[in-house]
Amino acid sequence: MKTKTLRQDKVNVITLGCSKNLVDSENLITQLQANDYEVVHDSNDEDANVIIINTCGFIDLAKQESIDTILQYAAAKTAGDIDKLYVTGCLSQRYKDDLEQEIPEVDAYFGTLELPGLLSRLNADYRHDLLGERFITTPIHYAFLKIAEGCNRTCSFCAIPLMRGGHVSRPVEELVQEARNLARRGVKELMLIAQELTYYGLDLYKKRDLPRLLHALADVEGIEWIRLHYAYPSKFPTEILDVMAERPQICNYLDMPLQHADNAVLHRMRRQITREETLELIQTARLKVPDLALRTTMLVGFPGETDAEFQQLCDFVREVRFERLGVFQYSHEEQTGAYELTDDVPAELKAERAAELMAIQEQISWEKNQEKIGQTYKVLFDRKEGNYFVGRTEYDSPEVDNEVLVEAGSNYVRVGDFAQVEITDAEEFDLYGKVI
Repeated sequence: MKTKTLRQDKVNVITLGCSKNLVDSENLITQLQANDYEVVHDSNDEDANVIIINTCGFIDLAKQESIDTILQYAAAKTAGDIDKLYVTGCLSQRYKDDLEQEIPEVDAYFGTLELPGLLSRLNADYRHDLLGERFITTPIHYAFLKIAEGCNRTCSFCAIPLMRGGHVSRPVEELVQEARNLARRGVKELMLIAQELTYYGLDLYKKRDLPRLLHALADVEGIEWIRLHYAYPSKFPTEILDVMAERPQICNYLDMPLQHADNAVLHRMRRQITREETLELIQTARLKVPDLALRTTMLVGFPGETDAEFQQLCDFVREVRFERLGVFQYSHEEQTGAYELTDDVPAELKAERAAELMAIQEQISWEKNQEKIGQTYKVLFDRKEGNYFVGRTEYDSPEVDNEVLVEAGSNYVRVGDFAQVEITDAEEFDLYGKVI
């Protein structure tokens, strides 16, 4: 059996799941580096002898990916290719006891809020003075800013509160300091994330205080774009839209997962909003911010979803014409309210409905993109890929939304810089242009 214990430990942190997990990994890496650990992130090199897997436990596919990754490195540990294996994150939080029994090769499992315990296991001290400082795994010109942890909602399909606990807002002053630190390092775009942005401040300030936070972040020198992810529609504070219209740093972009549009399904989901109220909110948003790009996600195949209820959702998407839309298939999750219902929509039908809804959105996206031809947009360039520089407008978030491609042979830009781009051609989810 090989051994690597004679040399200094090198840690590979592997992140699975959402952007909130990514921020947790970045904070973990920051702490380890402050304790003089050599750390890499999602590295394919095989020279790390300590592996930490930050897992996702949101839906079946994510859970399976996490389990497969744990098993892969458990086999590597058994073969002597690595010395230590630790697991943290949402799956570990939710199924810790089961995982300890089923995959004993893992040296220790930790929950979502057990960073100090994980560090202690590695003989590392938790450095409170690093608050607001963190290693960035994204391109240096953009970063995620987690403004709160946990969720107080009781949506019947969602297991997030089981894994992340109740909502806890971070103070405005702390977030502004972190934004300043990021700006000094070259970050130009902040993507605000939380399980629910619009609940921000209720626990700390006894009111929904996201508008005040947005004003404070917009004042940070060097931050040119601030993007809002995961806003809950029920009791949405429309003052957010006023700030968006007033401050040019706040992108005209709102990620608001709606999940469904049939009232009976929304009731079973415990979404605390109706189709009619949702339409009124969207109309208000587009009135206050006429240039708004509205992104949403929909959930198909929820228990009891009939053909008629699904068609209500399709009709709603056709009527609203979202700028951006993603689709999830329902996953029957233990300990959620919906687990008491019968998961009676067959997997094949869930997949068919997801494909049908995305086909509707694909046509809408193509039509909206055709309207952009001849228009000029401010574009932030993320990378060079093949013969193209690839960037985004303020209406697009990394990895999930449209991209703007300009030919590298006839255009020159620097990755991480803004440029004015005239759109010359468009497909369903990509725009092509030339630098002005």
